Amino acid sequence: MLRSVALAAVMGVSSVLAVKCTLDSHCPESAPCCGQYGDCGVGAFCLGGCDPRMSFSMDSCMAAPTCEDKTLRMNTVDNIQHISEYLGDASKADWVASGEPVLYEDNVLLTMAEGTVGTVLSSTAYMWYGSVRARMRTSRGRGVVSAFILFSDVKDEIDYEWVGVDLGTTQTNFYFQGIPDYDNSANISLSNTFSNFHDYEIRWTPDRIEWVVDGEVGRTQLRSDTWNSSAQQWDFPQTPSRVQLSLWPGGLATNAQGTIDWAGGEIDWAHEDVRNTGYFYAMVEEVEIKCWDGNGRLGSNDGHSYTYNSARATNDTVEVGNARTNIASLTATGLDPDKGRPRPRPDNNDDDDNNNDDDDDDEDEDQPNNSVPGGIILQPPRQPGDGENNADGNGDNGGSSGNSGSRPTTDCPVGSFHLNCGEGESEASNTGGGDSGSSKASASALAIIIAGCALYWL
Repeated sequence: MLRSVALAAVMGVSSVLAVKCTLDSHCPESAPCCGQYGDCGVGAFCLGGCDPRMSFSMDSCMAAPTCEDKTLRMNTVDNIQHISEYLGDASKADWVASGEPVLYEDNVLLTMAEGTVGTVLSSTAYMWYGSVRARMRTSRGRGVVSAFILFSDVKDEIDYEWVGVDLGTTQTNFYFQGIPDYDNSANISLSNTFSNFHDYEIRWTPDRIEWVVDGEVGRTQLRSDTWNSSAQQWDFPQTPSRVQLSLWPGGLATNAQGTIDWAGGEIDWAHEDVRNTGYFYAMVEEVEIKCWDGNGRLGSNDGHSYTYNSARATNDTVEVGNARTNIASLTATGLDPDKGRPRPRPDNNDDDDNNNDDDDDDEDEDQPNNSVPGGIILQPPRQPGDGENNADGNGDNGGSSGNSGSRPTTDCPVGSFHLNCGEGESEASNTGGGDSGSSKASASALAIIIAGCALYWL
């Protein structure tokens, strides 16, 4: 559970001073939605990752879009929207991004430059059992963590994780509602995960989980082995979950020492990958999602959305229906999903009409600070160079960790999802859901320090 807590703290650095939410301390009505990283807000806080158990009320969160069978070749970013622009309509994007995903040679890179907390891609639709396969290469280097997981709004979790100093090991894990159990982890050995593409698959049914690497089952977990006699429940992942692909700094200097040690040490920002490209990166080629056929029972996807009818948030409390999944603006919530909806404007320039603009209410409100979870400071990307030829070890190059290395230097605009910027090609402009620039979700140094210090008390 340490890894999940650490990632939550790292990704939530921009809002460490915001109102926090727990099972015992719910969000206030003014910021009713408890986001993935444990703080309260509106807008994007009420979409993917919104935990209804910790929110102001069960209906504060928007409903979750149901599963669809998909094979997603990661040779485009046109199906990715930034978290500051996605409003919950899964038909408009396959992925929502925090950070800077970039397109390179028909693959999507998850990037992590110095001064950022990496990149997270989350599927817009949810899975309630089924299988998901990702063909990918991990990042490398001490303190650098790559992940491919299923994560539900109530914190059920099924993981693949890779620490950048151990490229021959895949760590697997699972959690029920975020409850730590340090006996749940197990490792799978394989060839160098940075140099080689591998197919990582999660096969998830109501009765078992299988972790499958390159077509071979590396681990099986039975639900029948997870009975918690004290709580009288199955401590087994069982609720609709998003697919998430991420790259994050486990070795951030402000993290708790236990997290830094697990991640292989503090990050070397003078690493050759940073020198050559401007960032650490993981590479994703394809993601395939196959939904479970619940046939009207557990794991069904017959409707348009998933909701919960009880704060117990177990699989028997999940309802499949046609509840609304989208909001009108980043000021809206599940309590008022149409808040901030733009009103039609007259085409004429009559002064009287213009003067009436002051009478408009919600649509002219400024976007509140607590409308987008997480904190990411972005730098312009550079194209990966020849530095990846040295991929047979832990990725450390002996460079001084006290030197931050050079900044990326290209003509790429911050927020571009492409890497061939400055070459006179049209796709150098923002695409795929738009600007993911630093002003969208920046984290202050003070917030990072507070988040890191807070880990010691978790």
